[in-house]
Amino acid sequence: MRALPVGDSALLVEVSSGEEAQSLHAELLRRRAEGSLTVAEIVPAARTVLLDGLADPARLASELTASAVPPSPPRACDVVELPVRYDGPDLPDVAAHWGVAPHEVARIHAATEFTVAFCGFAPGFGYLTGLPQEYDVPRRATPRTAVPPGSVALAGPYTGVYPRSSPGGWQLIGTTDTVLWDHARVPAALLSPGTRVRFVAVGAA
Repeated sequence: MRALPVGDSALLVEVSSGEEAQSLHAELLRRRAEGSLTVAEIVPAARTVLLDGLADPARLASELTASAVPPSPPRACDVVELPVRYDGPDLPDVAAHWGVAPHEVARIHAATEFTVAFCGFAPGFGYLTGLPQEYDVPRRATPRTAVPPGSVALAGPYTGVYPRSSPGGWQLIGTTDTVLWDHARVPAALLSPGTRVRFVAVGAA
């Protein structure tokens, strides 16, 4: 674990894997909730956790680097279910990459329980982990200029759902009508780091 100062009141903590980043994020949230850590923001990423609003970043850096990343805590019981039509234009390409039939891609994906590792790219976009490493897929060689909102997509080890239309190079395997980001909802984002997610197949479009 390495802790790097960011300005006067922030700290960027680097770890060796996405799993360690998720575990550290959960532990820091727990410590803030119990009152043993005072920090304004705790933001996880693929292999880092950013802490902002610290009174003494150097002291916390010394404390964190002197200890191991704690094990992941038990997951919350609630699971967000996202109905999905496995009708994406890249489904045949993903099936070929996996060496299975297209309907098997849908079955494998829907049988997996995912966890939101971190959020980014666009408001409401979560990077979901859970598929075994053998199902990693490359990004498209040529990104699309506009991906429709609700597109369920794969890239590398991650699954994501586009909350709004935007350019993108992920492999599109399905579509959901669930609203991922809603300003009128509290919180606006349906998915947040640590959220458990399942995709429920509802047939083709």
